[in-house]
Amino acid sequence: LRNILFLLFLLRWTRKAALQLRGRGLFGTFFDAYKFLRRSAYSIFLRSPGVRSRVANQVSEAVAKLQLKLVPQGPGVSRYLTLPKEGWTEEQVRAELGRLGEMEHTRWEDGRVSGAVYHGGNELVKVQSEAFERFMVANPIHPDVFPGVRKMEAEIVAMVLALFNAPPEAAGVATSGGTESILMACLSARQKAYTERGVTEPEMIIPETAHAAFHKAGAYFKIKVHLVSCPPPAYAVSIKAVSRLINSNTILLVGSAPNFPHGIIDDIAALSRLALRRRLPLHVDCCLGSFLMPFLSRAGFPTQPFDFTLKGVTSISCDTHKYGFAPKGNSTLLYRTAALRTYQYFISPDWSGGVYGSIGIAGSRPGALIASCWASIMSVGEKGYMDACHSIVGTAKKLEAAIREHPALKDDLRVMGKPLVSVVAFDSPTLNIYDVADSMSEKGWHLNALQNPPGMHVAITMPIVKAVNQLIEDLAAVVEDEKEKERVRVVEGKGKKGG
Repeated sequence: LRNILFLLFLLRWTRKAALQLRGRGLFGTFFDAYKFLRRSAYSIFLRSPGVRSRVANQVSEAVAKLQLKLVPQGPGVSRYLTLPKEGWTEEQVRAELGRLGEMEHTRWEDGRVSGAVYHGGNELVKVQSEAFERFMVANPIHPDVFPGVRKMEAEIVAMVLALFNAPPEAAGVATSGGTESILMACLSARQKAYTERGVTEPEMIIPETAHAAFHKAGAYFKIKVHLVSCPPPAYAVSIKAVSRLINSNTILLVGSAPNFPHGIIDDIAALSRLALRRRLPLHVDCCLGSFLMPFLSRAGFPTQPFDFTLKGVTSISCDTHKYGFAPKGNSTLLYRTAALRTYQYFISPDWSGGVYGSIGIAGSRPGALIASCWASIMSVGEKGYMDACHSIVGTAKKLEAAIREHPALKDDLRVMGKPLVSVVAFDSPTLNIYDVADSMSEKGWHLNALQNPPGMHVAITMPIVKAVNQLIEDLAAVVEDEKEKERVRVVEGKGKKGG
């Protein structure tokens, strides 16, 4: 018996090693082993007696600095940590809400924030508020009690399916955001592979630029995540590398349209052909592309195939709370068939409280957010989204052109890849890009810093459309300042920080 068990153990790990070698190659396997050993050694080093206390002190200092930056405090700031003895009057509540809303913050209202706030205009906010108030107590887990919310949710999903050219048998769900949409797509793929193929050690293959929610899904649902490089100059996923990593445990392929870091659309058409050939699900993360991607070609901008017109695409995530301009807490997950959707359902038929079922992670959900989303989509309409696409993508093109052509920018900043949607990412061959990011923060801008490789990006929103000229002007001034600092460092013999 011991010999049999040892043989099974040996066969299992021999198979794992063979799959690793096939997927990563000899050099890649050695590199993965090196990274694992380096992380392990560093972890042991950090836990050693002489180092542990120093690390703990540094972490405490960093947390304290973050609290000073992020937790409101000082004169005029009151903190409420216990229930008031008597309930406040309406006037008291409104006054405090007013003070909270006017706290010092980065001025997203003036277009100073990259992404984050996907504002559709003050008139739309009024409509959203009315819808929210009208369905304040609604909960779609009780469709018989709130049939209007059930109807609106179904119509939201149907309209988004139509935008993405879904076939008649397609289906979908509304979710709380892009993370939940991605989590449910991964769960559905895992359950499908387990049910149909008996896969018990699931793996998914994602671009290294794919959203962090895929890593969260891997951690939550015990799915091994294979990262595939997105090398410059294209910064799109390597299809050959994806193909090499596919094995009998693969449950899902992933592509972004576009990805968050660089705003690049992966080659979804090639991924679709690969998924069809290997009979695997393909999820397209279009959370950031949202309601821009479906309108690119109609608005006269270049695009790439990405939706259900590609036969290998089996699911798509699309955030209605980004460029659909719905309030935060709204997204959709679309499936090519209703059968694929059933793999994300949860049903407990034997619970003492009765049969319980839910379509996703949440049980109770805010019907008010669904109503606000429906009101947003119906208010903006196809023409409104077309106009928004013109404005937002046109502004992104303007920023990209400035970085490539502006005399003060073209030699020191470099656009990463060929962005087609709303995100423009750039690095620097001559400067420390993080110094550029910090200097822009000092000028009141909240832009996104990137890593691996170092860079920064701007996600264009409607507020930024009006502020893009000031953004370009400030960016040019910051680059000139950083170049002068570099010259001073060289003169002082300290050497260059950038380049």
